Amino acid sequence: MGIFFAEVEKGTIILKGFYPEWAQPTYRICRILIADFMGDVMEMRLQVTHLRTIKNEEIVVPNSMINNSHVINYSSLAAQKGLILHTSVTIGYDAPWRQVHALLLMAAEKTPGLLRDPAPFVLQTSLDDFYVSYELNVYCDTPLEMARIYTDLHKNIQDAFNEYGVQIMSPSYRFDPDRPKVVPKDQWYAAPAEPPDTEPRKD
Repeated sequence: MGIFFAEVEKGTIILKGFYPEWAQPTYRICRILIADFMGDVMEMRLQVTHLRTIKNEEIVVPNSMINNSHVINYSSLAAQKGLILHTSVTIGYDAPWRQVHALLLMAAEKTPGLLRDPAPFVLQTSLDDFYVSYELNVYCDTPLEMARIYTDLHKNIQDAFNEYGVQIMSPSYRFDPDRPKVVPKDQWYAAPAEPPDTEPRKD
């Protein structure tokens, strides 16, 4: 949608009776109508609510939209029982499911910001033609750190499966490769990446 209105503004796309200078204001209105927002409530006024997103952006949402939409209070849920985050991987049938469960739980244990109680758990959500779908569920009580937690969790999952030579089939799988698609541990810090304990390079 952003690309569409940008082209309208430049005149590449012409809409009958629609002036190019209307493009950006219309885009902002349409974005509010179709987008999901997550953030801290900074201020509530009679007609609008101000939110600060996880990217430190301040957005203004009409209260009529909030009143007519499905609203999830992450802060309340996180404070009561912990908020469940989840991510999925697909693994071939040649990997023992008990090993896959252990690797996912190991990745969760290494991820900062997750609660230990309630404990993480794994669900096997489907048995597909070529692989099993596993879903790792974890708890956190800091909803605004979800993006960072997901990033760390995904990195730890990749490291755990690479270290033990288990191939992740996501996002799709069509045939058996000649060798497992894993990254050996001695290549985890291939240039220009550097191990966390080393000093930065000085060129």
